[in-house]
Amino acid sequence: MRGEHFYGHDPGALDPFPIDYYVWVAVGEAGVVLVDAGFTRQTAERRGDRHYLRSPVDTLAALGVAPAQVGHVVLTHLHYDHTGHLRDLPAARIVLQRAELAFWTGPHAHRGAYPHLAEPDDLAYLVRENLTGRVRQLDGDHELLPGLSVHHVGGHTPGMQVVRVRTARGDAVVASDASHFYANIEADRPYGIVDHLPAMYDAFDRVRALAGSPELIVAGHDPLVLERFPAVPGLEGYAVRIG
Repeated sequence: MRGEHFYGHDPGALDPFPIDYYVWVAVGEAGVVLVDAGFTRQTAERRGDRHYLRSPVDTLAALGVAPAQVGHVVLTHLHYDHTGHLRDLPAARIVLQRAELAFWTGPHAHRGAYPHLAEPDDLAYLVRENLTGRVRQLDGDHELLPGLSVHHVGGHTPGMQVVRVRTARGDAVVASDASHFYANIEADRPYGIVDHLPAMYDAFDRVRALAGSPELIVAGHDPLVLERFPAVPGLEGYAVRIG
């Protein structure tokens, strides 16, 4: 429902407002980067009210990308719908903000609604992989590869980060949950799950500044993503090309 997706009162709170779940892959001469890792079919079934379409790993294969080719997985944050398929990408370095991992392994993660937002098994896996040196924890902005950088914006979660990718059309920004829907950033209306409200507004400004044009902002969960960008031939309704 619409009221779940906007902070504060909404006169249309009970109106239907569908949400989609995405991962993104950037392919270039410097390597393959997956942005976020979705959630598994098992997680979808356990949580209910989730229409699971297909595994991100299967979609990568349909795009000609094998799991072993993925060199990095950038986790924009650690909510359950972004961490599910890390085990399927064992060769990839995991990249996230230090503040994000610190929160979910800290003293407040068990309180209130927080536990519902994360998958304990995914977090435990991440901690184990950190002990192997596979996890790279960043403090702020960083150019991960030529033409691909991550930017700490906070707001939705303490370590929320967005990803800027150089494309033929200009710099695209995967906003992820810095703007779940285009209506969030375009109407200056933050999403309903908030870590720090002023930072959410600042994140809108940062995303706008990082993008080469408003048309190259990619909202995190909006069904309109599939309409605003051209479909990948053979994967209509599942995959689009950005830039």
